[in-house]
Amino acid sequence: MAEHQHDFRAHADTFAAFNKLVLFTILWIVLLLSSMALGLVGHVPLLATLMGIGGTFLLLVAFAIME
Repeated sequence: MAEHQHDFRAHADTFAAFNKLVLFTILWIVLLLSSMALGLVGHVPLLATLMGIGGTFLLLVAFAIME
């Protein structure tokens, strides 16, 4: 019985890590698309570049410290 509980915890940890990865990917794609729209359509390429680089760094740091 203890072996099944260990397997469940391992699966739950893997599921949580996968959910974290999917959430990061979705947020990063939204950030990328909004930066591209701001740079191309809004004609503010410097702000779009700073937002893209800063947002990517912020996402990486936030998901690195998130449990």
